[in-house]
Amino acid sequence: MKKRVLLGFSGGVDSAVSAYILKQQGYDVTGCFMRNWDSIANNDISGNPNLNLSKCSQELDYDDALNTAKVLDIQLLRKDFIEEYYKEVFDSFLNTYKQGYTPDPDVFCNKYIKFGHFINYAKSLNYDYIAMGHYAKRVDENNEAHLYKAFDLNKDQSYFLSQLNSSQIGYCLFPLENITKVEVREIALKLNLPVAKKKDSTGVCFIGERNFKQFLSNYLPSKEGDIVDIKTGKVIARHDGILYYTVGQHKGLGIGGIKGYKDDPFFVVGKNLNKNILYVCQEENTEYRFSYGCLLTSFNFIGSDLPVGEFKCNCKFRYRGKDLPVVLKINDDKQSAVLTYDKIPYVCKGQIAALYLEDRVLGSGIISKTYDKNMKEIEY
Repeated sequence: MKKRVLLGFSGGVDSAVSAYILKQQGYDVTGCFMRNWDSIANNDISGNPNLNLSKCSQELDYDDALNTAKVLDIQLLRKDFIEEYYKEVFDSFLNTYKQGYTPDPDVFCNKYIKFGHFINYAKSLNYDYIAMGHYAKRVDENNEAHLYKAFDLNKDQSYFLSQLNSSQIGYCLFPLENITKVEVREIALKLNLPVAKKKDSTGVCFIGERNFKQFLSNYLPSKEGDIVDIKTGKVIARHDGILYYTVGQHKGLGIGGIKGYKDDPFFVVGKNLNKNILYVCQEENTEYRFSYGCLLTSFNFIGSDLPVGEFKCNCKFRYRGKDLPVVLKINDDKQSAVLTYDKIPYVCKGQIAALYLEDRVLGSGIISKTYDKNMKEIEY
């Protein structure tokens, strides 16, 4: 009897080709379109009737999913996780912004929704596996499932899956683990799939593409404040809400043509939430850009081979970042860890630090503190 697979079917080309590959591999495939965000204005799960939300593209995506499922001859289910997403992902997303940090909701959408509630839903319907169109690889070693980078390193999405555990990974198939995005497009074109030329989705997971500052202002009202040159203490401009800026940001600051300054770009180097000050600096090599270590909370290690003592590995501090050498030391509580490293610019609190040993994903944590060269907390 064929193994039954419930595939996250988003209306995009990756999940469509994933369905085709799974069928070719002999699985009995059912698609499932997840609706995790209420895109209709004045009908948001928060209960706030005054939110000015524009409709996102998910209903158009559902139409694409329906049409593609017909071509592939698979059943398509539709399942809502709107309340779960709001409570378990979006609330945390807003709270992180309120602290002045920069969150990564896609990571926790994967952890709690796509590989949490969706797995439970699949099990309730007696499916043997779920599958996703992520570019990542599952490798079974020593009787447990591990996560590895995909073959197509340009599209590798293992960073976004680094909060998963072995049990979640062990219930999932990744049909795209060994092929490239170019090959995916070629297969879709050969099959005449309706989504063969559809562009890749961007923006926050399930919320979609929006004017992000305007979107956030529905939930986090703006409060103007000073932009301060951290080297001189001089107020050089005004910001329209400290929560809307990210450490390392240099575009969209609205700073330029200031007397006594060069024309070089300014970079955000820190925030003081209590004083509502956004700190910037112009010189590329200034020490204010750098940290030498960080504290990771909500620490997750994938597998049972937890390292003891100081452990050398690599880290991605953002999705498109390079693998950088770090030393990992897991704290006794196993829920937090400290990374030390040669100076690295713009390590941003609230973001995910994903750890790698060559192509294996070791796990990740949320960057909660950053440290200077003396391992004292950086508080600007």
